[in-house]
Amino acid sequence: MTRVASDYFIRPMTRADVHAVERLSDEAFLDLEVRTHRAGWPEPVRRTPRASATWRGRLTHLLASDARGCWVAEDSSGLLGAAVGVRRDLTWVLATYVVRPDRQGRGVGRQLLDAALVHGAGSLRAMVASSDDPVAARRYRLAGFTLHPTMLLHGVVPRTALPVVERVREGSAADIDLLNSVDRQVRGAAHGTDHEWLTGAMRLVVVDRPTGSGYAYVRPDGAAYLLAATSRRAATDLLWETLAASSPDEPVSVSHVTSVNEWALDVGMACRLQLWTSGYLGLRGMKPPMPYLHSGAFL
Repeated sequence: MTRVASDYFIRPMTRADVHAVERLSDEAFLDLEVRTHRAGWPEPVRRTPRASATWRGRLTHLLASDARGCWVAEDSSGLLGAAVGVRRDLTWVLATYVVRPDRQGRGVGRQLLDAALVHGAGSLRAMVASSDDPVAARRYRLAGFTLHPTMLLHGVVPRTALPVVERVREGSAADIDLLNSVDRQVRGAAHGTDHEWLTGAMRLVVVDRPTGSGYAYVRPDGAAYLLAATSRRAATDLLWETLAASSPDEPVSVSHVTSVNEWALDVGMACRLQLWTSGYLGLRGMKPPMPYLHSGAFL
């Protein structure tokens, strides 16, 4: 059913909206990066065509797997914003949340978040990844989330700093049962169908030892997109493996590091990456997962 709010509508997202939502998110996130840019950080840029295609593929997957949590706002000019919330086991995750820059502060974001939160009603746990935007952080806090500051490690990884990592192997869709088992031990819920999309979209590395198991999806430029493990040793080895995939000449980022994941800070310091604060992990009904590096969309 279409929802009406003053001069705009909140309605369920459809496949036909995917391209427009991706373009809107690129515009809004670039605007946010410009507003929050810090000296010494790379200059904000728009997504590459490859990154845009990956973003659309991810949204298409989330829409197919949990359409009831996907909403858009629009008026006569087109889309104003979007929110995507998904349920995995008994955990609700806000995967995407964006409002067009010229319509922020007018209630659109609140209406979208409320619509997405309805889909999460009854979940035992909830997770959101927040930027440094004070408006977004305030909205999440008012929705009952505990905000845990997160950190970012950034810089070029010296090849001489990389250790020899043993017993980390290439993963595949055949490992999904193992990945879900690790998820449930570390964050209380499996990623489930999300692993089906991720294993097709990204390189996967896996540790499976008697002393600890874990996995990491590797970003195209190196470092971890999503990492979970049952021991710090396994997590450390996985992070080193993802950093080894980075370019020897280009900076790389290890993002979404909460204070309970100091093992990741130790790895970053060992290869002389710069440390910054960057955003929040918002949680309801759970403590920060550890050892764990969440992604912005799949958490």
